[in-house]
Amino acid sequence: MSIISDTQAQYADQTFKGLMLSQAEVVSKEFYDCTFIECSLTEMSFRECRFVDCAFRNCDLSLMRAPDCSFTNTSFEDSKVIGVNWTEAAWSSSKLLDPIGFHRCVISHSTFMGLSLKKIVIKECLARDVDFREADLTGADFSRTDLADSLFANTNLSGADFSNAKNYAINASLNILKGAKFSLPEAMSLLHSLDIVLVD
Repeated sequence: MSIISDTQAQYADQTFKGLMLSQAEVVSKEFYDCTFIECSLTEMSFRECRFVDCAFRNCDLSLMRAPDCSFTNTSFEDSKVIGVNWTEAAWSSSKLLDPIGFHRCVISHSTFMGLSLKKIVIKECLARDVDFREADLTGADFSRTDLADSLFANTNLSGADFSNAKNYAINASLNILKGAKFSLPEAMSLLHSLDIVLVD
């Protein structure tokens, strides 16, 4: 098992397993092709760190802070990433880079408000009470995700995939939905925001 040292600034191709760093602070570190497995990182702060081609698996990052951190092709799998304010991170303006992806995670009570995260993957997740307002989520993958009480307003969801997603409340007149995919019967909820009358 590797540890995060106060003196080492860069890590590459390392596996961190079972780290217990709750409420700790890690500053100005760079991680390349690193894997975090079964780590407890609750309420910790990664500040001015860089993650490239990294993976977090079966970790608990609830209430993590990531001010001025950058993420490139970083995935979170089977992890708790609850209550994270992702707007504090530093996001690349490059349209060629995939930033982050969540697979089978709990990301409830987090915020992505105003961010441009095209093609972000939030797949098979529990994403309750998440703020996606004003965000550009073009081509996002929300398939099989529970979006109960999550907020969408002035959100660009062009080409987004909501296949088998559930519990979303998306106002079709307040969001951009061109080319987005939805599954029945959940897609019927989109009609609630339209000024129409349904008859049998």
